[in-house]
Order: sequence, then C-alpha cells, then structure tokens
Amino acid sequence: MSFPDVPDLGEEWSLADRERETLFALPTSSVRGYTLVYEDEPLRVAVGRELPESGDHPWRFFFATRLEFVPPLAAGIGPASLYPTVLSEARRSFANDLEERGFTDVERGRGERMRTRAGKRARLTKYTARLPIDVADEPIPVEAWLAVFVVRSEFRLAGGAFPTSFPVDVGIHRSRYRNELLDLIRRVG
Repeated sequence: MSFPDVPDLGEEWSLADRERETLFALPTSSVRGYTLVYEDEPLRVAVGRELPESGDHPWRFFFATRLEFVPPLAAGIGPASLYPTVLSEARRSFANDLEERGFTDVERGRGERMRTRAGKRARLTKYTARLPIDVADEPIPVEAWLAVFVVRSEFRLAGGAFPTSFPVDVGIHRSRYRNELLDLIRRVG
C-alpha cells in the first residue's frame, strides 16, 4: 500500500510527517492509515517572529490519508457497507489528533457533502477548537475540517486546521485559509 496522491501544495507547505499506523480495528480486520501531513512553514516563522513566547505550534496544517484493510476485505464487501463505521471512527480519530496536537475545546460541528475534483462524493465535517496560547488573555480560535470519501474502492481521509484570528498581524486570512484547505481536500486522489 502506498500514500495518497496529494496535489501540488505550493511554496507555503512543507512535508512535516509521513505516518504508517493502525488507526482502528473492525470486527474482521484492522485499518491501517498511510498519512502525509503538511504544515505552513512561513506562517509558523511569522508567528514565532511576532510572538516568540507562543511556542512552536502547527498553526496551519493539511493531511491526506489512504486506508488499507488488513486482511483485505472479503469479496462482495465494498466500501459502501463500511462507510458509516469508517466515517464514525475517522471523526473520533480526527478530534483525538487535534487534541494530541495541543488544541483544546475541540467540538464537532455541522456536516456537509462535497464533490472532489474527480467527482467523488465526500462527507465533510467542521470542527472548532482553540490553541491555548495566552496572547491578550485569549486562546487562538481554530477551524478544522475532515473529509471522508472513496477513490477506486479505497477510503481517503483529508483535512486540516487553521487559525481564524490572531491578536497581532501575522497575515491570518480566514476565508483564504478555508478555501485553500477545501480545495486541497477536493484534489486528493
């Protein structure tokens, strides 16, 4: 199994991690994830320059994961039959991952549907969270999105997070960040 196909991300993004791990178990198999994680390095540098006391946080990140079932699914069992289980586990895992990255007050919000550039249907879930950095006595608000979809009979997960405001001017662009993240999600293969 290999990592997912990720679109050209541009100069802002740098590969921060490549992970191969068992994500969760189903009654008849385990589910392995092959994940690529990218971070916005220029934003990290800008925040560190303006607020050195803020620490080294993933201010904006994007990830893409290809899932593999071990052992492979039996003949006749397709992704549609496992979609609700994978969606539920992916949502739980994403919330846990946000907390492990240092985000607090993680809350799952509304769900939506979207189409990928390849025309595949995806379930998109919004999350809100905070980075507990005391700048002007306010934690930094964060918006995060997770998408679950199927490409060539294989599950893909894609998503990320970004700050929605900041107490000093470091070039935070909430609507641009949201649009870029959703565009990157649409282009994962």
